[in-house]
Amino acid sequence: MGMKIQRLPFTLARLAFVFSLALPLAAQSSNTISIRLLDGKKGVPIEASSFLVRIDHQEAVHDDWVTIKDDNTVFVNVPASAKEISIKATYDRAMEVYINCDIAKESDNERNIWYSIPEILKTGVVAPNECSKTNYSAKPGEFVFFVRKRGWHDKDNF
Repeated sequence: MGMKIQRLPFTLARLAFVFSLALPLAAQSSNTISIRLLDGKKGVPIEASSFLVRIDHQEAVHDDWVTIKDDNTVFVNVPASAKEISIKATYDRAMEVYINCDIAKESDNERNIWYSIPEILKTGVVAPNECSKTNYSAKPGEFVFFVRKRGWHDKDNF
């Protein structure tokens, strides 16, 4: 019976201390951006089936970073190291991709447009709207963009 028994409260206290050090690191591992999706012509909020999120000119799509709440508020958690973001929305059960109105009049209206994540977080960003004249503002941490449904004149890249 020369076994030494470690006291339980000391072990729990040590474990709590380790977790308290790790929590701030976990909290800083991502940044949250709220998204406001608006109809390009009418300027009213519209729903999307899903969002296609890309960061830092990479081709990988991260729809798993997107949270759509019951009230249709949308949040994207991007890595803290990410510098730029491109976002597209889908409709018809994610079978169709909206045309973003920031490039709606360009010949290649399906390319990705990149926005500064630090700028979105600091001041908020409203994407240009080539679908109509609009006047909106964004809050810090908010990205507002305008879309329209695909038309017969849009080339089919799928």
